[in-house]
Amino acid sequence: MKEKSKMVKLFFFCGLMIIMAQLSFQNAMGMEPKKLIGQTVYVPVYSHIILGERRKAKIKFDLSFSLSIRNTDPKNPITIIAVDYYDSDGTLVKKFVSEPTKVKPLASTYFFIKQSDSTGGWGANFIVEWKSEKKANEPIIEGVTFGARGSHSISFISRGKAIEEVSRN
Repeated sequence: MKEKSKMVKLFFFCGLMIIMAQLSFQNAMGMEPKKLIGQTVYVPVYSHIILGERRKAKIKFDLSFSLSIRNTDPKNPITIIAVDYYDSDGTLVKKFVSEPTKVKPLASTYFFIKQSDSTGGWGANFIVEWKSEKKANEPIIEGVTFGARGSHSISFISRGKAIEEVSRN
């Protein structure tokens, strides 16, 4: 029985050491949640893709997509200032936010472009601006692209990339 007790203590100690090592590694690698006042984020999305080889017949496959904004902060709301949709040439197609919109802690919101709307082209993108009154965790902002035709379907996710950080309110 004493051997079993020693083994349990050893496993517990080893597990604790592994957890502490992981936390130290995450802190050393800058993997703690990034606290910010705000950002401007670029999100690539695709209103269509081209299927087929270069010299053979090409098929345009229209896609729909959702822009997903997830507030990862458990305490602080964030405010969406702008959600602007651009086409492949960088021309503004649509502004989705007419006034600032709050996203509660751990809540999400989305914006949708239907499959029949190909105005963005293969290089479409969103520019999202968000702010917070207090420093908040960086939200997850992604483009979820999907489409179906007959028995074929396609889906993928594009993660947003911060292109500017807000240093103060």
